[in-house]
Amino acid sequence: MLANSRHGASSSLLLHGEAGIGKTTLLEHAAAHADGIRVLWVEGIESEMELAFGGLHQLLLPVLDLLDRLPGPQAGALCAVFGLSDEPVRDRLTLGLATLSLLSEAATDDPLLCLVDDLQWLDRPSGDALTFAARRLRDEGIVMLFATRGTSPGIEGAAARTCHRHRWRSAVALPGLAPPVAEHILDQAQGNPLALRELAAALTPAQRAGQLGPLAPAEARPELPHQLQDAFAQQIRRLPDATQRTLVVAAADDTGDLPTVLTAAGRLDGEVRDLEPAERDGLVFDSAQKLRFRHPLIRFAAYQQAPLAWRIAAHRALAADLDGAQHAHRRAWHLAAATIGPDEEVAAELERVAEWAGSRQAMASASAASERAARLTVDPHRHARRLITAAQKASEAGQDERCRALTDQVPLPLRDPGMAADFARVRSVVELGYGSPRRAARILADCADTISADRPDKLAPLLTDAIHAAFCAGDAPLMVEIGVRTPQLPILAVPATLLGGDLPGARRALDTLVRAGRLADIGLMDQSVTAIHCHLMADHATAHELAAAAVAHCREQGIGGWLPTTLHLRAQVELALGRLDDAHATEALRLADGYDLDHRASHLRALLAVLAAVQGEQAQTRKMAEQALEYTRPREVGRATAEALWALGLLDLGLVRAQDALRHLEAARQAAGHPFLARHLLPDLIEAAVRAGHPDGARAPADQLMTWAADLGQLHFTAQAHRCAALTSPDTQAEQHYLAALDLHTEGNDFDRARTQLLYGEWLRRSRRKVDARDQLRTALKIFDQLNARPWAHRARTELQAAGETHDPSDATDSPLTRLSAQEREVVRLAATGATNREIATHLLLSPRAPSATTSTARSPSSASAPEQNSPTCSRPDGRRRTPSGRIPADKRIRGGHHCGSADSACQGADMDLRLRRWARGRSCGRGRVRCLSSR
Repeated sequence: MLANSRHGASSSLLLHGEAGIGKTTLLEHAAAHADGIRVLWVEGIESEMELAFGGLHQLLLPVLDLLDRLPGPQAGALCAVFGLSDEPVRDRLTLGLATLSLLSEAATDDPLLCLVDDLQWLDRPSGDALTFAARRLRDEGIVMLFATRGTSPGIEGAAARTCHRHRWRSAVALPGLAPPVAEHILDQAQGNPLALRELAAALTPAQRAGQLGPLAPAEARPELPHQLQDAFAQQIRRLPDATQRTLVVAAADDTGDLPTVLTAAGRLDGEVRDLEPAERDGLVFDSAQKLRFRHPLIRFAAYQQAPLAWRIAAHRALAADLDGAQHAHRRAWHLAAATIGPDEEVAAELERVAEWAGSRQAMASASAASERAARLTVDPHRHARRLITAAQKASEAGQDERCRALTDQVPLPLRDPGMAADFARVRSVVELGYGSPRRAARILADCADTISADRPDKLAPLLTDAIHAAFCAGDAPLMVEIGVRTPQLPILAVPATLLGGDLPGARRALDTLVRAGRLADIGLMDQSVTAIHCHLMADHATAHELAAAAVAHCREQGIGGWLPTTLHLRAQVELALGRLDDAHATEALRLADGYDLDHRASHLRALLAVLAAVQGEQAQTRKMAEQALEYTRPREVGRATAEALWALGLLDLGLVRAQDALRHLEAARQAAGHPFLARHLLPDLIEAAVRAGHPDGARAPADQLMTWAADLGQLHFTAQAHRCAALTSPDTQAEQHYLAALDLHTEGNDFDRARTQLLYGEWLRRSRRKVDARDQLRTALKIFDQLNARPWAHRARTELQAAGETHDPSDATDSPLTRLSAQEREVVRLAATGATNREIATHLLLSPRAPSATTSTARSPSSASAPEQNSPTCSRPDGRRRTPSGRIPADKRIRGGHHCGSADSACQGADMDLRLRRWARGRSCGRGRVRCLSSR
């Protein structure tokens, strides 16, 4: 990678392994071999994870003088996050691009090596910006190396490649140690190279000679990281007190800036020469500007083994040196660390830090600052408010488990109505994530009843959240109950009127809601719920517009906890539009699993099961559906339960297992909880019922679809309704419904149009209009193949064969079988099954000794103009017509020992007479054989 960077190539690599396995050594090796390459280095520090953009600032500090080369918006974004300006950051994309641009500028003259150690401890906003840049490297001459020991959302995408560092498995020689001591060290190190080195270095001369002392095995041996920390602590304790004090200041510092450390140490009577013993022992490395610990565990040990008074003094000294607005957040955290009891001034500073972090999309940092501020607060009202704020930000950051822990600490009862409303919304998030969505909706509705008189301004957000939770539960009565409480609000009036049976009224309320949303800057929940309403009422174009805007809002504002939800909504709408790409659903599931959002993950698995069902991926469909049902059924998550069962029914329908499909789809309709909430799966249920021989059970839902279609006025939905009406109507009316459906499938959902054409083609074939049937079936097959909808393509191909046209993979232009005639290909197929010549001849009505080649003849004008598609007539070789019954007399079927050799699939069925229905005029091939022409 370093060599390629000298030729302008960029690359990135993620090193993954446990602490001490050698990741930092590899980074140091890269830095040591970076001749002629500029090196930037940052290492994550566990105690600084909540300092938004602290890591990015540490990495880019040496190149900040290049900011003036960046475009204005990008330079402004970096100035904002580094506290160099007062402007908020509202676009994380601009920040990521600014990081990439600044790195590219730094690599203008010489290649650039960026080393990011302990990525798992880097603050999340910095990690996001750096991984954004790493994924977009091209030809800048930049190498980015990341090292991490853990997993968290986003780490997997840090680089194009990942290298896993493994433990040493073989014995390693430890010179200078007595054999029992060497064996003991090998056992304690458990294959970790850093442990081997550090545990051996921590031994006293007597211990190295064989007196193990404190390293003797204990009855309950501590875990390896504690042993390493103890080893480092012993090395530090041998240093002079002045050196230890200076190391405590360095460990408490979050900048690695040597002048800052020395200035703060000077307040504690420290000097630069106090670092010399630590340098000689290899614990720290320093230069004129930077001070770096050899390993994060050394920093941790230096801090933890120090007396509390030393740690407090170090933080106070650092806080005293960090004056100025650009250091306000660091000063607040140092003051908090130096504070033992309650302190309202420090708490207020931390609250401002939380607001600052929230404006820069660092929700986890904002939550941590609010929580620490609450810990320092005596006033019960402020204490509760800060805890609730911390829980809200934790929820937005996707930290639902931490959100639950914070809500448990809020002192109850809450006498302030506004605070009670905010608390109810946080509690509902926890209940939705870990319990029942129905109970989450009840929590919100009950709170609305309690505070409605005192805080009417809080009602709309409370009830909007409640509608969303009730929708997840599939509880239509509860949705109506919530909606009628404030019918003047369109966002609540839509579900109340819709599920109450007034579709025109719901449509008018939805139009009002959408117009208002486009004119005003609405909140994320309002945006999402409006998109859900549009999706329910088949206005998929508007739903997609709103869902895409909600996704963009989450990305720009750093609301990672809600990003999987908005991505799921967008993927659902795209499925309704016929877009079968699973990219958004897959991304959302990865995020939901990374954030441990099990509730949302169950919805996403159900959706991915539907997408897999369309493509006929049986194992994936069942796996995803079963995993979703395992979560949703005990918790009564009706919406996701219905979708998982829909996936199973759709799979069976595509595979022509109508009875199984009907059983799953009926169960899905029951789980949906209301006929209209099951609207999207009714077309599949109607088709399954008809195919399973229960048309009577399909008529009522088909009539219901037509009624809804008239009220909603959405072309695509009306097309579906006409298709279902065709399935349940008499033959005299079916065609007009099919034609109406095809006229309405003008644009958008190609998959649904192809399904209509498939059913229409099947109907035409059964009506003996096979030429017309083939036209519909060919188009359907082409679309299914393009969409990789394999079961549906197989159904279309089978129907085409039954309609007299062979579609087979062997028809590909590069297949050797294309050199053969249709009859010769059929002979090849039968021979491949092991059939004898006589069996093949019997199947194809040929002489056992007859050559398989046939003479090409053109269909006569008379046969071409005959109404062959409805009731084909075939001519005998002697010019005589077949009998009126359509059967060839038994004594006339064979002429000269040769029979019809049609490749038409209709002539290849089990009915021998059916094979003889497609005769055409022909002439003898010279051996008395006549070729039977198919309808083509």
